Amino acid sequence: MNRKLQSHGIRAAFLGMCTSLALILSYVEFLLPPISSVAPGIKVGLANVMTVFVMYRVGIKPCAFVLTLRILLSSILFGSAVSLLYSTLGGVLSFCVMVLLKKTDKFSPVGVSAAGGVTHNAGQIIGAVLLMKTPEISYYFPILAISGIISGIFVGILGGVLLKTLQNVKLY
Repeated sequence: MNRKLQSHGIRAAFLGMCTSLALILSYVEFLLPPISSVAPGIKVGLANVMTVFVMYRVGIKPCAFVLTLRILLSSILFGSAVSLLYSTLGGVLSFCVMVLLKKTDKFSPVGVSAAGGVTHNAGQIIGAVLLMKTPEISYYFPILAISGIISGIFVGILGGVLLKTLQNVKLY
């Protein structure tokens, strides 16, 4: 078999595994009871541990692939068309911000993840305001911003632990 073709196959299998792990984390979170009855819709975003890992360890383009596939598949398996819309808007906005911050080399995975958590929630609020034509929904953003920071820090710590644990492991 051609070495280059074999290398691409191994890389594809690795990214498939990362996508599968992100889906498993999405499913685990789907099964958990709501975090708060005071602020519905708040989630930790466990699947983003894989986003942080792939972004830092493999690269931006593979991360975009894993994130896109995970959003699509988790919406089909555990969500709805509306959740796909919200996840896509939040995911695209947070991914763009995370990429920009990572490229500065001034932020750790924890800082990048925290910014991603906040901007994901901002994207969802923007989507809700546009979809429901109710600008008052934006008053909910401060609560989501705080939860996004806390969740992003938690996810960034987990992603950092995964990065450190596998730093000397040849991935493919």
